[in-house]
Amino acid sequence: MTGIEPELWAERPRDAIAFYQAAFGATVLLQVGEGDDIVARLAAGDARFWVSTASADRPAPSRTHAATGRTLLVVDDPDAVHADACAAGATSLAPVAEEHGWRLGRIVDPAGHEWEVGRPADGGA
Repeated sequence: MTGIEPELWAERPRDAIAFYQAAFGATVLLQVGEGDDIVARLAAGDARFWVSTASADRPAPSRTHAATGRTLLVVDDPDAVHADACAAGATSLAPVAEEHGWRLGRIVDPAGHEWEVGRPADGGA
C-alpha cells in the first residue's frame, strides 16, 4: 500500500480539528498529547491527514502569512463541501467551477492552510 498523509501545523490544533470535523466531516483516528500540544490523525472519507502543534521550526501558515502548499481533497460533492467549509469559518479563494477537467473550489482554512475541494468533471477518479 502507498499513500500520502500530510501533516498540518496549527497554532491552535484543537480549533483546527474542530474546523475539519465541521467542514469536511473528519473523524479523529488517533490523538495524543494534552491541551494544545497534540498530534492527531484525521480521516475525511478515505483521505487521511495529521494535525499537530506549530512551533518555531514548524510555523503555521497563519503565523507566516504564507501557504506552504495546497491540499486537494477529492470529494463526491465539491459544492456542498466548499459551502460547509465556508460556513465553518474558511475563506473562499475561488468558488466551485469547472477547471482543467475537474470541478474545483479553493478555500483557506482558519489555520491558514490552502485546500482545493473537487472531483473530476466526469465524476470518475
